Amino acid sequence: MKAVVVEQYAPIDQIGLKEIATPEVGPGQIRVRVHAASIGFVDGLKVEGRYQTKDPLPFTPGAEFAGAVDAVAGDVTGFTPGMRVMGTARSGALADAVVVPADAVEIMPDGLSMEAGAAFRTNYLTALYALGERGRLCAGEQLLVLGAAGGTGIAAIQIGKLLGARVIAAASTEEKRSFAASFGADAVVDYTRPDWRDALKDATGGGGPDVIFDPVGGEVSVQAFRSIAWNGRHVVVGFAAGSIPALPFNLPLLKGGLLIGVDAAQIARREPDAQTRVMTQLSAWLNHGELVPVVGKVFAFEDFRSAFKTMQSRAALGKMVVRIG
Repeated sequence: MKAVVVEQYAPIDQIGLKEIATPEVGPGQIRVRVHAASIGFVDGLKVEGRYQTKDPLPFTPGAEFAGAVDAVAGDVTGFTPGMRVMGTARSGALADAVVVPADAVEIMPDGLSMEAGAAFRTNYLTALYALGERGRLCAGEQLLVLGAAGGTGIAAIQIGKLLGARVIAAASTEEKRSFAASFGADAVVDYTRPDWRDALKDATGGGGPDVIFDPVGGEVSVQAFRSIAWNGRHVVVGFAAGSIPALPFNLPLLKGGLLIGVDAAQIARREPDAQTRVMTQLSAWLNHGELVPVVGKVFAFEDFRSAFKTMQSRAALGKMVVRIG
C-alpha cells in the first residue's frame, strides 16, 4: 500500500510517498481503508520532530481519518467489513490503510462525507471540551474566538452558537473574517489593527468577552486577556502564532479572570468521563444534523505536501483534508 513515510524528521518537502506492507490486525483491532485524512498543526510539528513527544522513526503521520472497515480481529464485535467509520490514531492515517483499536473509531452518521468525517473528531472534541467542560460557557454569554478561520476556530464558533453564546470572531484578513461569519459568528474583529481592542469592546457592548477561545498565542493572547470581562475565562488550546506569551499576573487579579489550559491529547487518559460526555453530545448533534463539520481545502493524496504547507502558512480556512481512497 502507499503511505507517507517520515524516515528522518525534516520539513515536509523532504517527505515522500512510499510503498509499504499493509498492516495486519491484532487482538482488539480493526483495519480501515482510508478514504480521507485531515492535517492539523500537531501533524506538521511531528514531521519535523518539533512536537513535545516524538514518534519513533520511521512513521506515517496523520491522526484523523475516515474510511471503510477492511478487516476485524476475531475478538472485536460491532464492526463488519464495509462499515463507514471515522476515528483517530496516534499516527498512521496518511496511508491507504490504518490499523487501530476498535474503540478508536465510531460509525459515521448517514449522509456525512468522508472528508467531513476526517475533519471532525479532534477539532470538535477540543472545542466542546474547552468551552463546555472547562470554560463553562453559558447561553447568553459572549465568546471571543481567536484564529477564528482555522480548523479549531471554526469548530469553536459552531459549538459556541450551539451552546447559546454570542460569538465574536477575530481573524487577520477580510477573507478569514467573512469565512468565520459564514459559519455563524455574530461579529468580527481584525486583531492585526492597533485599535482592535476598541473594536472588541464595541462588539461586546463594553463589557468584554466572558470566554476567550485561544489557539493562537503570541502578543494577541495577552491583549485579549486585557479585554476580558470580570470573572472571564481564557481557554488556551495552542500556539499557532509560534510564540508562547507571558501573562503578567496582575491581569488575572484585576480582572478576576481564569487562565485555563486544554490539551486534547490528554482528555481520554485523564478525564475519560468528560471525554464520554463530550463525544456523546457531539454525536447527538451530528446525528440530528445540528452540527456539520467544516471542511477546508481538499487535496489529492499525491499533493499531501501542499496540505501541510497551507496549514503551516496559517492561510488555511477550516481543516485541511487529504483525499486518499
